[in-house]
Amino acid sequence: SSQLGPSRRCLFGHPSPLLNTLRPALAMAPLSGLALFVAVGMVAADEFVCPGSNSFVHASTRVLVETVGASCAQVVEEMEARVAGQPEKWHDPHNNGVYKILSKGAGELSLSRTTRNGQYTDKLTFTFADAARGCEVRGCSESQVFSVADFSTNYCNLRMLYCGSADGCSPVAHDFTHQEIIARPSLGAGKDKSKCIVAPTQQMHI
Repeated sequence: SSQLGPSRRCLFGHPSPLLNTLRPALAMAPLSGLALFVAVGMVAADEFVCPGSNSFVHASTRVLVETVGASCAQVVEEMEARVAGQPEKWHDPHNNGVYKILSKGAGELSLSRTTRNGQYTDKLTFTFADAARGCEVRGCSESQVFSVADFSTNYCNLRMLYCGSADGCSPVAHDFTHQEIIARPSLGAGKDKSKCIVAPTQQMHI
């Protein structure tokens, strides 16, 4: 949302229209590497909202998906229903983690997910915007401790809250399909969909 400070913005995303506008000026100006990074960062800073992490080095993933035929209100309702339905009406197919809603604002939802053994907690932030076919959902999940490889955990943290029956998931209030436009893990992290739904005999504490 527009009220969020820049410290929670992520310098990742697809090219911004504003960046395209500034590109000729940037090409003409003799910018140093740091100045160029700052200039591009200022343009791209509105692409994703991230929760932040207690560790400077940590695994993370950002996703951009567009739902088909589901409004943003319905997407939020479904996410909230899954969290509220734990563990009887719904459970996390990715190793039975526990989700908790931390805050909710206009067009934004912040959550945490704690591993089944209670040892690790990741934080997630989703933002929602109306789109032509449904809702544009941007999500960012960040580990809160030192980590590089995450075995696709941050990706699954996000995906398990919006996937539908067509993906092998179990919706609670609204079942919808989506198109995944961006799935961008940090260096060493993964985005393997097959890791997200795990049979009980194969589940781990992640």
